[in-house]
Amino acid sequence: MADNKVKQIHQHKQSIWLDFIDRKIMNTGKLKQMIDEDGLRGVTSNPAIFEKAISSSSDYNADIKAKADSSLSDEELFFELAIADIQQAADLFDPVYNDDVVGADGYVSLEVSPALALDTEGTIRQAKNLWQRVDRKNVMIKIPGTLPGLPAIKAAIAAGINVNVTLIFGLERYEAVVEAYLSGLEDRLAKGEPLSQIASVASFFLSRIDVLVDPILVDRGLKDLKGEVAIASAKKAYAIYQRVFHSERWQKLADKGAKPQRLLWASTSSKDPSARDTKYVEALIGPDTVNTAPLETIDAFRDHGVVTDTLESGLHSADNTLIQLHHAGIDLQQITAHLEQEAIEKFNQPFKTMLAAIAEKRNS
Repeated sequence: MADNKVKQIHQHKQSIWLDFIDRKIMNTGKLKQMIDEDGLRGVTSNPAIFEKAISSSSDYNADIKAKADSSLSDEELFFELAIADIQQAADLFDPVYNDDVVGADGYVSLEVSPALALDTEGTIRQAKNLWQRVDRKNVMIKIPGTLPGLPAIKAAIAAGINVNVTLIFGLERYEAVVEAYLSGLEDRLAKGEPLSQIASVASFFLSRIDVLVDPILVDRGLKDLKGEVAIASAKKAYAIYQRVFHSERWQKLADKGAKPQRLLWASTSSKDPSARDTKYVEALIGPDTVNTAPLETIDAFRDHGVVTDTLESGLHSADNTLIQLHHAGIDLQQITAHLEQEAIEKFNQPFKTMLAAIAEKRNS
């Protein structure tokens, strides 16, 4: 399907991943169809996605019933269910992983417990445990890019674990995430361990930034910047990516087989009904990046998306947007810190709801 607009994005060296997983999409063949027809190249999951899948369907009831009397805690039982799903999805994406450049794509992401977002040692232990249990080369373990998450990211990379760094909202934190990745690779190299099998992405969240900033912009008389701050931040992040991954420090690691940590655009469904539902995909198409989008956004893009290189243009305009924010007294760093805390809570709540649903299903 050469005219498939979603598939055309890969011609611009960007990979489209699906921000969704459940058993139905795999067992009905829908996910395989999207791989074949849309050129889908990966999947991301999170606690909210699994909560919806487990709480609102009967697809998991038999497995929960089978283990209802086991000594597993509700959380341990959840990870048994999730790992089975992740393994099934990873096997579906194995041909993508083994495509032209082995390991360039085809990844499926599984997140550590959101309760560990501020627990370095707990995150490291669980990341290693999940990585070992999933036992697939084309899986990434999601670790939040919180301050306590940074040393966990470094340790996981040094241990040879593929990492999807999640919950990145600000440029300063993105730089720290890149530093953790490079340091982890350097630690691994110092031990004489290979670098070529390690893959990582840095997930930069978009729409949530605009949801919080847009009302402030309108209040400060800057309504012409509404819907522009997240995209401006993303373009600035890409400028950082280009600088770091063309540096001498990086080249030493690349010479040993290391792959760049790609930027991944997350939270890409538009929350503003007056905006295009494809805006966060269309505005950030460019090389060596990933966009993970929910089903409805991919469907919308397939129908009426515009495919053209946009990521590397308008950097001067992005600079001006962020300068105007500063002059208006809007502290973007403070806003992104608030978004990080809010996101931790937003993932913790569905996780608790899901564990309660599992407990209820066990008891029934």
